[in-house]
Amino acid sequence: MVWTVFSLPIASTWLSVLVLLVDLAIRLVVLGVIPGNRRPTTAMAWLLCIFFLPYIGLILFLMFGNFRLSRRRREAQDAVNLRILEGTKNIAALVPEYHGPAWVKSAMELNQNLGYFPALGGNKVQLIEGYQDSLDAMADEVSRATNYVNAEFYIMSSDACTERLFAELEAAAERGVRVRVLFDHIGSLRVPGYRGMIRRLKASQIQWRRMLPLLPVKGQWRRPDLRNHRKILVIDGRVGFTGSQNIIEPSYRKKRNHTVGRKWVELMTRLEGPIVGTLNVMFATDWSAETEESLESQLATYHWDSFATGPLCQVVPSGPGFITENNLRLFNTLLYSAEECITISSPYFVPDDSLLYAITTAAQRGVVVELFVSEVGDQFLVHHAQRSYYEALLRAGVRIFLYPKPLVLHAKHFTVDYDVAVIGSSNMDMRSFSLNLEVTVMMIDSDVVRQMHAVEDHYRSISRELHLEEWVKRPILARYVDNVARLTATLQ
Repeated sequence: MVWTVFSLPIASTWLSVLVLLVDLAIRLVVLGVIPGNRRPTTAMAWLLCIFFLPYIGLILFLMFGNFRLSRRRREAQDAVNLRILEGTKNIAALVPEYHGPAWVKSAMELNQNLGYFPALGGNKVQLIEGYQDSLDAMADEVSRATNYVNAEFYIMSSDACTERLFAELEAAAERGVRVRVLFDHIGSLRVPGYRGMIRRLKASQIQWRRMLPLLPVKGQWRRPDLRNHRKILVIDGRVGFTGSQNIIEPSYRKKRNHTVGRKWVELMTRLEGPIVGTLNVMFATDWSAETEESLESQLATYHWDSFATGPLCQVVPSGPGFITENNLRLFNTLLYSAEECITISSPYFVPDDSLLYAITTAAQRGVVVELFVSEVGDQFLVHHAQRSYYEALLRAGVRIFLYPKPLVLHAKHFTVDYDVAVIGSSNMDMRSFSLNLEVTVMMIDSDVVRQMHAVEDHYRSISRELHLEEWVKRPILARYVDNVARLTATLQ
């Protein structure tokens, strides 16, 4: 009995010592592990999280700290890259000689070295600003399909706005067209009506797969926020669509959004010409990763042609399959190269240090820099993290325009001088640079730039410019929330 009485405090003491040692061991180990192959800001954010909350922080790191795809997927991507290199080794003789600014040619070379796809001439480009207009345009092209339809979107939903597109996909499959559909598992799962869409797909002759599925009972597990964010539609290799828009009604089927009138504003591009085949290679890569079915027979008919007339276009793939952060490198290159003007539209602008320096340096050296963002974002933490950068941008001379609430400016594009327009699925945030699989198209043509300038002019006409004098007077609590959100945004 005496032993029992005295052993309790002794045991308690030893337990406290053990907890302290484990706590210290965790801190020492993560100091040497976390900084490896991560940005200093990202590493510091994780270290702070673990130092403040050792056990919870470690669990979160184990769940969300690995931003790489599986080895099988990386090897498959490497194999595709090698085949593209083989198919384009003589492309230099085919690409029309470019007579514009030297920095544009340098950007094209950068893109090809990083993403393997060459710039190809002889394309047609049409920008589609209307939300329903783009859905109808896609449905129109699917109705004309004779061979195949390849669709890949982060979010897909069967609803009143997408009904015609779904009906055309089903009709095409029924008449013998090979219709393949990819959608991101988590991205689409979060949307009301997901199960109804799955039932509809199962009842059709459409071939479909979830991208990066999280189905532990089937042995499919990975970092939950590692997502395929691409938006691609290719019909018969003759016409393609890409941009910011998902296949869903403009309020994302959320009751609250309908109540407050919140709708998403998008920009899509319709493409014809050799660049469509490049988009199809990207789809084929992702389809093979999810199904292990090769589309080599479909791609065998594609030739890396390039023509002297028509806009030069270049597809830039990025994501965990590419360790070089292709989209970030392209964005920085263009920002540093600009001589006259830069206009950016980004729903989630949470730059890393390199992008922040590039955009502020451009403004400080006299380039007119404009940034269009939503007045109120749809994601609390991301929106407040974005706000934390406004003061630095405004002090550097960047003009910030707030797209009026309750609308959400979800379009992702920018122009550089009068030479280059960029559009795609990529946001200007660290998630799009490291965690999401993205597609970006660089378009080199003054007429295309004028098209995009017209879109930007429309944004400017209805937006409110934010001024530094107003911004520095915002409440202290708002500053605090912005700064905390900025820290969480770097956790990757």
